[in-house]
Amino acid sequence: MTTSRIVLAARPHGEPTDDDFRLESVETPEPAEGQLLVRTLYLSLDPYMRGRMSDAESYADPTPIDGVMPAGTVGEVVTSRADGFSPGDVVLAYGGWQTHAVVGAEHVRKVDPDVAPVSTALGVLGMPGFTAYAGLAAIGRPQAGETVVVAAAAGPVGSAVGQIAQQRGARAVGIAGGPQKLDMLRELGFDAVVDHRSDTFAEDLAAAVPDGVDVYFENVGGRVTREVWRHLNLYARIPVCGLVSGYNATSLPEGPDRTPALMSSVLTKSLTLRGFIQTEFVPTHHDDFLREMGAWVADGTVGYHEDVVEGLENAPRAFVGMLRGENRGKLVVKVAD
Repeated sequence: MTTSRIVLAARPHGEPTDDDFRLESVETPEPAEGQLLVRTLYLSLDPYMRGRMSDAESYADPTPIDGVMPAGTVGEVVTSRADGFSPGDVVLAYGGWQTHAVVGAEHVRKVDPDVAPVSTALGVLGMPGFTAYAGLAAIGRPQAGETVVVAAAAGPVGSAVGQIAQQRGARAVGIAGGPQKLDMLRELGFDAVVDHRSDTFAEDLAAAVPDGVDVYFENVGGRVTREVWRHLNLYARIPVCGLVSGYNATSLPEGPDRTPALMSSVLTKSLTLRGFIQTEFVPTHHDDFLREMGAWVADGTVGYHEDVVEGLENAPRAFVGMLRGENRGKLVVKVAD
């Protein structure tokens, strides 16, 4: 048996190109005791992967040159050498951009196909959904009647943020780019939507938050953040999840140093500005997430959208498009049936 895989061929400078990836075939390894051989059905594409392509210091080790690109995966167990798992079981793993992966059984969990489509374990019922849930629960803490604004609202994290905020009784305002994404947010029930590509973005945002902003869930940075910042209320909370507008940047932005103004507003408005990585909240919030979000998805209270790309070989193109903001909802690659 052979495994097709996509590895990191070179570290990108700016936006990744085809030359930064390489598709290759290798002999599929046999699992050792305590391991599983898993055939990938779906793999997840997420913005954090751009950081793993760089060797800059970060919260996780960089992907080595010639190493398999990292990714969460949903797959079917082919061979099990671990108690509690059998061939045919569907599992959530961290198998990477490849058709088969050997993984330790302690690092996977079973996925029940009868609860929801198995691909949702990579989206609304997986890491992105949990990121939204934990960031709001631990940092944002929206209260009934407050206004929650989320950037990149048409992505898997942002779309979940708005809907979870509404379950807490808050008003959800989503910022996204283009009419198709705004239509998606309206279908999901957001209270207001704003197009950051519009020439009237600043005026539209002001109209959407007449009572100011109590929680700003940060996914983007740049111009969007500067405009939202003008409307932050006293004691506003800002969970910082991502800064995707700068992921392909090769230098610092031009212009004056705005750090003093930033820190001044943090002080005078008593803001809570807190970056986070979702894994830190797994011990305290993951069980509640599975229970609450699972129920909301099952009864249709929380909706989701999936952007499915066919074929492992198309993962690089889809990944670059995601960094440009071309996807709507959770971007996954269907590797096999």
